[in-house]
Amino acid sequence: MSIYFSKNVPLSMGTFPLKEDELSQAVEHALTAGFRGFDTAQMYENEAALGASFARLGCSREDLFITTKVLPAHLGADKFMPSVEESLRALRTDYVDVLLLHWPTPSGDNREALELLQQASDKGYARAIGVSNYTIAMMEQAVQLLDDVPVCNQVEFHPYLDQSKLLAAASRLGIALSAYCPLAKGRIFGDPVISEIASRYSRTEAQIILRWIVQNGVSANPMSTNLENLKANLAALDFSLSAPDMAAIDKLRQNGLRIVDKTRMPIAPDWD
Repeated sequence: MSIYFSKNVPLSMGTFPLKEDELSQAVEHALTAGFRGFDTAQMYENEAALGASFARLGCSREDLFITTKVLPAHLGADKFMPSVEESLRALRTDYVDVLLLHWPTPSGDNREALELLQQASDKGYARAIGVSNYTIAMMEQAVQLLDDVPVCNQVEFHPYLDQSKLLAAASRLGIALSAYCPLAKGRIFGDPVISEIASRYSRTEAQIILRWIVQNGVSANPMSTNLENLKANLAALDFSLSAPDMAAIDKLRQNGLRIVDKTRMPIAPDWD
């Protein structure tokens, strides 16, 4: 089972691209709505603002579930641990709940980065470790090299992208998937299949999409700054989709939409 499900945070608040006051207000709304999981990254340049928001709101560390990710430029031995230590200072915590490698190593050799990730875990900087944007072969290598089984591979995951092979391989390896861009930047909204199902269930299209993701055993990190939308996102956990409706949404994967492709992220691997 995904650590996010076992810790009762199948939905975390995604924080990209929020910063400063906008982030602070969104965090306050998220906590009011009932969110306890928060997803950030060195790349987002908002760890300090997130930590300050938690402090301002008087949050108890034990009530939060924080995920952050190491920048690709920090995956070498000289920068990895100092960058993680800086992330902890910025977040005003002694540890993160999940520490991920944000992208595969640009050189293509992930061995050193994985070893450093394990060292961060051994130092107590993270309660659990994992990867992001890894292919099947990369996940297999991670399982072989790490003493701790990686708890997740955070990847783009939504109904318009076929990640069925990756999901099956991750399950075989004991790695859960976690979804970024779960709503495909809104580009699924208005799809006739999603709209019809949403109407029948008296739910929003976002709730139908998030429910489909969670029902696939995948945690998700939707971003919103609006209190009512945040509440609605969490309400995706309050119902279930029928098997025929899940199958109907499954068929949308033939659209082949990838939001974060090599145009947006040149260091992206050759996806499965």
